[in-house]
Amino acid sequence: MRSFLFAVVYWFLSVTYSLMALVLTLFPGRKPVKWIIQRYTRRMVQAMRIFAGIRLEVRGREHIPAQPVIFACKHHSWGDGFCIYSQFDDLAFVTGDHLEKFPLISTLLSKLGAIVVNNCGGIEARKALANRSADAARDGRSILIYPEGHLNAPGTYRRYRSGVWHMMNSFNMPVVPVATNLGLFWQEDHYKKTPGTAVLEFLEPIRPGMGKDEFLATLRDRIEARSQALISEATGAPFTPSVLVSD
Repeated sequence: MRSFLFAVVYWFLSVTYSLMALVLTLFPGRKPVKWIIQRYTRRMVQAMRIFAGIRLEVRGREHIPAQPVIFACKHHSWGDGFCIYSQFDDLAFVTGDHLEKFPLISTLLSKLGAIVVNNCGGIEARKALANRSADAARDGRSILIYPEGHLNAPGTYRRYRSGVWHMMNSFNMPVVPVATNLGLFWQEDHYKKTPGTAVLEFLEPIRPGMGKDEFLATLRDRIEARSQALISEATGAPFTPSVLVSD
């Protein structure tokens, strides 16, 4: 019943706020759309708690520098974006270009200042990532990116992509790794939701200057180890390393 109620509220909020946001794209500037998306993500986190029984606990705020940063996050489910976006007033985010096939969504993403890149990767995708990220960095906005580029079930991970390293060095922005165990309660795009306390934890920043391979290994190890620790903490099971499922 919880999962059904949350699904109803999820789609009601999504449709309602999306329509409101599309109307606000007619106004100049980013502020009107940004305002409505802030409310949307915060209402969704409330709905997670009230209807799905998933309470959000945020840890590690002391690790977030005062300057704009790049948040590199573990990606367990569609709920990840709501959880982290709801914590900030303005956040640029990286998303795949599959959403641009919907004309209205494309307009909305543009107005929000989203960083839309080709899902297939390659040189052109890296160029687009650099160019669009530069706009966010110039505006003094922090950037949200999922370095694996895919949703993953709890306990698994994919190859960490190098785009976040290029962004860090191009804009001289620290990278804040973000661990989570949300997938225990809302896994990938699954219908079923499980009540519990989901943790979103900001970890110690990684400063620019590392070589690419060292940086990616450090980022992966911090995120995966802490995410697995959070999973172990929530389930009471012994700690087990996460498993590479795709390269």
